[in-house]
Parts: sequence; C-alpha cells; structure tokens
Amino acid sequence: MQLSVTVTVQSPQINDLCVFSLQINSTRRLPSFAAMAHSVSGGTVLTILLISRLLENSLLNAEVKEGEILPPTIQRLMKGYNKYLRPFFENGPVTVGMSLDIASIDTISEINMDYTATIFLRQRWTDERLVFEGNKSLSLDGRLVELLWVPDTFIVDSKKSFLHDITVENRLIRIFPNGTVLYALRITTTVACNMDLTKYPMDKQTCTLQLESWGYNINDVMFYWTRGNESVSGLDTLQLAQYTVEDHYTSVSEAVYETGHYPRLVFHFELKRSILYFILETYVPSSLLVVLSWVSFWISLSSVPARICIGVTTVLTMTTLMMGARTSLPNANCFIKAIDVYLGICFSFIFGALIEYAVAHFCTLTHADAHMLMYGHHMHDMDDEMNGIITTISTHSSRAKRRKEPAVTSPPAPASAELSVSPSSPSGSEPKPEVSPPEPTNWCLTTLATLRKILRFISCCHIENPHHIDNYSRVTFPLSFVIVNLLYWTYYLYF
Repeated sequence: MQLSVTVTVQSPQINDLCVFSLQINSTRRLPSFAAMAHSVSGGTVLTILLISRLLENSLLNAEVKEGEILPPTIQRLMKGYNKYLRPFFENGPVTVGMSLDIASIDTISEINMDYTATIFLRQRWTDERLVFEGNKSLSLDGRLVELLWVPDTFIVDSKKSFLHDITVENRLIRIFPNGTVLYALRITTTVACNMDLTKYPMDKQTCTLQLESWGYNINDVMFYWTRGNESVSGLDTLQLAQYTVEDHYTSVSEAVYETGHYPRLVFHFELKRSILYFILETYVPSSLLVVLSWVSFWISLSSVPARICIGVTTVLTMTTLMMGARTSLPNANCFIKAIDVYLGICFSFIFGALIEYAVAHFCTLTHADAHMLMYGHHMHDMDDEMNGIITTISTHSSRAKRRKEPAVTSPPAPASAELSVSPSSPSGSEPKPEVSPPEPTNWCLTTLATLRKILRFISCCHIENPHHIDNYSRVTFPLSFVIVNLLYWTYYLYF
C-alpha cells in the first residue's frame, strides 16, 4: 500500500518554506533523502525523517484486511479457511445445538394476534477447520463473524425482527480448542400467535417460537436443543401484565416444503390470563348496573318519570360498557367471547326490568278501566235486583188482601184478575200472567259477562292487582340472575 504525504517544513536557516512530497510504501523501505539533503540543513532533514517513520508505523498498525493484523493463532486458523462452505462438507450434516434466554415479553396483542419478545439466541456447532492447540478458548470481536461460517437460522412466523446494535452489534463469537464455535445474538422479534378467544377473559393461549434453517436441509444441518426443556430459561422470573406462564416445553420437528425437509426447533409456552383486572373493570360494574335496575321495583307505579329515568339510564350505561369492552378485542366476528355472553346477559336483565315497568303500567291502566266498568255493571245489577224485590213484595201483599175479602164480594175487574192470579194455582183453570219481553240492556250485560269469563279462562297469568307484578319481580329477577351466574361461571371455569 502506498500513501502520498505532503509535508511543509519551516527551516530556521531558510526564510522560505520547503515543501516535500513523500511516498511511503508499507512493503519497501523509505526512499533516500540524499537529494533533499542538498537543499535543506541537517536539522530539517532529521525532522522529515522522523515524521516519515511515524507515518509509516501508524499506517502499518491501522491496516485492516482479512488475515492481516490478526493474532498468530487466528491467522493460522484463517489460512485456507472458506467461510462459504459449511463444516464437514461432503462428510455428513453438521449438528447445531441451540438454547434460548427469554429476556422479556414486551407485548401480547389480541388484536394483531402476536407477541413481541427480546431473546438471547445461542448456537453451538463444531468446525473441524478451527481446531487449535491449547486449553483456553478464544473470545473474538463480534465483527469477526464475517470471517466464519454460521448457520442460516431464522424465526418462523416472525413479522419483524432486528438485531440490537448499541453500542455495537450485540454478537458474541467464542472458539474452543476442539473446534467448537459459540455464536450468541440479542434479538427483538414480533412473532404471530394464533389465539382462541372463545373463553376470553378466562382463556389460556399456547404460543410458539420456531427456529428453522433457511437454506440447509436435513442432509446438511441438524438442529437440537442442548439441554432439552431446560434449554430455555428466563420464563420463571418473567413478569407479565395480564398473563402468567403456566407451562413451557421444547420439541424437535421437521418442516416439509416443496424444496425438501428442513430442521426445526419449537419452543411452546402456555399463557393464562389474569381475570382479576376484568372482574374489576367489567364484571362488577355490569352486575351493579343490573342491581340498580331492580331499584325501580320498589318505586310506585305512579312515579313514571323516576322509573323511566332509572330504566333508560341503566340501558344506556350498559351499552357504553359493552362498547368499551370491545375496543381491546379483534374486530373479527368469528369469536363469541365469554365476556360478550355475560354482557349480553346483563343487558337482557336491565332491558327486562324496563319492559316490566311498561307491562305493569299498562296493566294498571287496563285494570282501572275494567274496574270502572265492573262497578257500573254491578250497580246496574243491584238496581235490577231491587226492582225485582219490590215487585215480589207487592205481589205477595195483593194475594194476602184477596184472601181476607169475603167470597160474596164482586169479582174484581178482568185486568186486575189477570194480574193477581198466581201461576201456581192447583186447579190450573186460572189464566197465567203475561210475561214482558227482556230488555236490551240485560242482554248486553249478559254478553259482556260471558266474554269476561272466556278471557279469564284464556288468561292463565291473569293478575287481579297490577301492583303484584312488582312484588313478583322483586323475587324473580334476583333469583334468576343468581342462577344464570352460577351456570355461567361453572361452564367457563370448569369446561
């Protein structure tokens, strides 16, 4: 390598500036300065020689090329090393052991159905070309990974990932005397996780982290977990916002594609959602709204504004609560979630309390009209009965007077005789009195009474007093709500 340097020297013996152009060669000695010695003094030549030597040494120490300025051990290892060929090329597959350290699980999104985690991925394999003498391992700068062959591992179902590079790229390379290479990375990745939200928020989700070789099939590379299920650490001390890690395990499988069979390692972990937050945020408020709607059962039926206000307010509040509970959930309609079922139950009870007042109030108005009509009919029947009693009394009085009269008396007038003849005469020779035709009013009353009996027979749930509806509701609504809650929690917690 050659470097052209221009040096400007102010000589104390010469008033003018002397400009020298030097050419430094890292592989050859410096050119002779005999020609320049004729034009400058001895002190100036010495200064120029010193500067040239310093420039040459600094340049040699700053050169960065493959195989140059490396320690002797690394230089011997890199001699003839081809990073584009895997270890044991044409001598069987290379086995790569892996282990994980879960640093954090930042977010778990039900809307996007994914999770974001920061992991430390460690890979180990043996490269027979890197065997060296000694009993100590070599820890190299992570940037020297460009000189070595490394597995082409990628994360299946990863939406986005990145390698941390503050302050430098977070990589680790360590070479052991037997040729074993340890390669560690710090990665943050967002991985898809299919979730079943039918029991949300009492659900359990099983997510996976899959590691697979991109280009090497099972004939070239084989993956395995270094310590089985203990190859993954960090979950025992992990603290999540809404979940707790119940279980985790590892497995080994193969990915089958059109281009062949590829090695795959799978890490499974089961997450259980903490329901306490949802009980305080959704279940308790919705239950209290249902209880609030029952207050109207103890308010008089005549207090229309009060009961309507309670009913409408609870319905609108419940609707707002239902809309707020859906904001943190996916918009897909394929899931009928447990929280939706409970909110629907609460909304039904609240709406039923409002309908109960409408029915009770309608029955009150109908019962008032029927009561007035029955009262009028009853008074009319009493008048007719009184008229019949008076007529009967007058008839008996007439009979008594006729019996006391002597037999020689003259017979009464024909019209009077006809009216005084008793229909129960034993002789049967006396004529019967004429019967007057029924009045139209009596026929109408009889028809209404018949219709009323039919309606009473059809109406199995007929309530004589509309105020009893509230009395029944005070018991029926709370009892039904308790029974439905028992069925709901039993099903979603134990089935």
